[in-house]
Amino acid sequence: MRALVIGASGQVGAALLRVLRARGHEAVGTWAHHEFPGLVHLDFADARAVERAIGEARADWVLCPAALSHVDYCEAHPDEAFAANRHAPLAAAQAAAGAGAGFVYYSSDYVFDGHAGPYAEEAPTHPLGVYGRSKAEGEQAVLGALARALVVRTSVVYGPERQEKNFVYQLIRACRGRRPFRPAVDQRASPSYNEDVATATVECCERELRGIWHLAGADTLDRMAFARLVCRVFDLDGSTLTPATTAELGQKAARPLDGGLRIAKARAQLATRLRGAEDGLRAMRTALGGVRGGGAGVDPPGNLR
Repeated sequence: MRALVIGASGQVGAALLRVLRARGHEAVGTWAHHEFPGLVHLDFADARAVERAIGEARADWVLCPAALSHVDYCEAHPDEAFAANRHAPLAAAQAAAGAGAGFVYYSSDYVFDGHAGPYAEEAPTHPLGVYGRSKAEGEQAVLGALARALVVRTSVVYGPERQEKNFVYQLIRACRGRRPFRPAVDQRASPSYNEDVATATVECCERELRGIWHLAGADTLDRMAFARLVCRVFDLDGSTLTPATTAELGQKAARPLDGGLRIAKARAQLATRLRGAEDGLRAMRTALGGVRGGGAGVDPPGNLR
């Protein structure tokens, strides 16, 4: 199988490249904002450039984890959110269809309102904010653009990543620097190990599966519980953790509180194991060979999905 990964500098994209190559597939990855050796520059907003890249890759599958996922930024910049999360993926999906390739679109549990999670694939979507709406519309646009469309919903992705931006890295830096960290006690999700998301995605492509799939962690827990688990697995002093409600955090965009994703479909039909939070965190620690993430630049927890 030949694959093109649009957005391979991010954590899911980088994991996809590793998994694809480890399973014997040819894979090309692109970057747009964060240059990395071995990746090809591609302006995802340039539909003609995307069409050329798909053609040059002679891809059987185009996998597209590229997105604008900063929830509060999306709320304040809806045009940018829809451009990145709906319009550009639709153009890429149409180009993939023209080249005879399948297309994978990555979405989120933010397409739901968080009133009755965790959610199964067939649950009606009802996003609360701009980010969720852009993803929900992106899903439908891609599904309507070609027959070989695969929509992967996931939730709070973590794991080894070169940019060290995800929730776990931020928490490690905060604890090591003795800085306050305020995880929400009323936001429930399904933390997802990036290597598992990537492996399950590649399995779906290998098997020519289509439609909507929930590829997420096996556990649903609140942010504070996940933070405490990170501290335990990574042997961190969590004394600077302070539980907070979403109202107290004052986040710009509404969050689905009782969120998360059901993975019964994936468990029944895929060989890939989607690990629970503790197993995923232990795998991350093993992959890192110890605790990393000592840098000074930390995004505020309120910006996390």
